[in-house]
Amino acid sequence: MSRRHESRLVYSTGGEKPKEPTPEAAAPPSSPGIRLRLERRASNRVATVVTGLPGTAEERSALARALKAACSTGGTFKDGTLELQGDQRTRIEQFLAGRGLASKRAGG
Repeated sequence: MSRRHESRLVYSTGGEKPKEPTPEAAAPPSSPGIRLRLERRASNRVATVVTGLPGTAEERSALARALKAACSTGGTFKDGTLELQGDQRTRIEQFLAGRGLASKRAGG
């Protein structure tokens, strides 16, 4: 009567576990990148439009909230597009660079 013993890790001080690739991490980016552009509105008002935010819908929504707070301005986030009141391109670029995300100004 022999018992079969399986080898399994009980304790390790290595600290790192091998990471398995996630489907989101392995997938190529679906957008050409984060784009910033200005749009003129009625009464000579300006809005900064941000498109191409990365991540899942929840991650994009959280990033949009963080951008609105960082710029101290109002705005809306619909269908993956963030619209902020005023010319906020410089602040947005600095915020995204701090998070390791690259952006590009679009338009004229």
